[in-house]
Amino acid sequence: MNIKKHIPNTITLLNLFCGCIALVFVSNDRFEMAFYFVCLGIFLDFFDGFFARLFNVSGALGLQLDSLADMVTSGVVPGFVMYKMMQSSSVYMNEGWLQYFPYLGFIITLGSCFRLAKFNIDTRQTDSFIGLPTPANALFILSLPLVKEYYSEESLMVLEILTEKWVLLLIALFSAYILNAEIPLFSLKIKKINFKDNLLQIVFLAISVLMLFSLHYLGVTLVIVFYVLLSVINNKFLKN
Repeated sequence: MNIKKHIPNTITLLNLFCGCIALVFVSNDRFEMAFYFVCLGIFLDFFDGFFARLFNVSGALGLQLDSLADMVTSGVVPGFVMYKMMQSSSVYMNEGWLQYFPYLGFIITLGSCFRLAKFNIDTRQTDSFIGLPTPANALFILSLPLVKEYYSEESLMVLEILTEKWVLLLIALFSAYILNAEIPLFSLKIKKINFKDNLLQIVFLAISVLMLFSLHYLGVTLVIVFYVLLSVINNKFLKN
């Protein structure tokens, strides 16, 4: 029995397991623990592909498992988080159609599903991305309730923005859009060992580390926004 060929798929299933645990934490409004388990799932998601290439055991089964696991960890979980945030923002609006408003949070899940299906058949995304990857989007969405919790005392504006149901709906709609938008986003992979060819990645990583250490959960939100904006600037002004 060749144990090596089962290692990548086992790691993928652990990613799925992390997503399932995150769902339980979200259902109990424990968003911080959900965030950590999604981070762990995304970390495992990176290494399943790494080990598949290392052991030369890449295959159709692994590709399908990877997408199905990501659908939970980076698709269902952020949709559920947005549902819970909308539910909290609509606590006094439990009559008529507004009682169903929080379900619109799952627009993120629908957008993630469409994105993952497109990615599996899109041959253009081998070295870079077109549209925001689902893990990055998941981190952005899961950071929002943490920003609300930890920064609302310092800034009433943050609390007002992240408890306004229409703002949350706009975030959900934009999330589904940016996942599937025809916007090329630069890859973080280092292909050549020289400073010039990796300047964009180095600048992004350096600024991201500073934001994460100085702003914590708000830094996560801003890093994802910065990644998209820097990619747009790169496409428009910096690419040869």
